[in-house]
Amino acid sequence: MELGRLEYLQALVTEFQVTDSTEAKEQVLANLANFAYDPSNYEYLRQLQVLDLFLDMLTEDNETLVEFAMGGLCNLCLDKTNKEYILEASGVEPIISCLSSSNEETVMSAVTALMFLTTPRSRAQTTALPVVECMLRFSLSANTRLSNLAAIFLQDYCSPPQVEEARNLSKHTAVGIPLPKD
Repeated sequence: MELGRLEYLQALVTEFQVTDSTEAKEQVLANLANFAYDPSNYEYLRQLQVLDLFLDMLTEDNETLVEFAMGGLCNLCLDKTNKEYILEASGVEPIISCLSSSNEETVMSAVTALMFLTTPRSRAQTTALPVVECMLRFSLSANTRLSNLAAIFLQDYCSPPQVEEARNLSKHTAVGIPLPKD
C-alpha cells in the first residue's frame, strides 16, 4: 500500500512537469497541496522534491498556482524536517512576498506559514520590520479571519518593542494615500 502512495504522488509530480495545460497544472498542484496535509506523506513529498516545486511556484504569475503552492507549504512546514528544509532553501522571502497577494487564501497561508516557520534562529527574518508593519495593517482589516490571524502573529511572535517600532514607522508613511493621477 505504501509503495502505491509513492507511485501515485510520483505520477502527480510527473503530470505537473509534462503537461502544458494550465488547468491541469492547477489541479495537480491542488492535489499535491492536499496530500501535504497528511504527515504520512511528508517523506514521500520530500523524496519527490515537492517542497522545491511549491517554493518555485510562489513566484509564478498565475495566482491559482501561487495559492495552492502556498497552501502546500503551509501544510508542510509544521514538520520539523520540512521547516528546516524551507528555511535552508531561503523560503521565507518568497513566503513574505505572498503577503502582498490579492488572493485571501494565499495571504492566510503565508501568515500561518510564517508563524510555523518562526524559530529562535529564523525569528529575525519572519518578524522583520516590514512583516510586522504588514501584520499591523492586516490586524485592522475588515476581514475577521485575517485581522484575527494578524493579531495572533503580533501577540505571539513579535516583541512589544517590535510592534511599537512598526506602529511609529507606520505613522510617518504614506501607506494608503493614493498616488496622483496623470
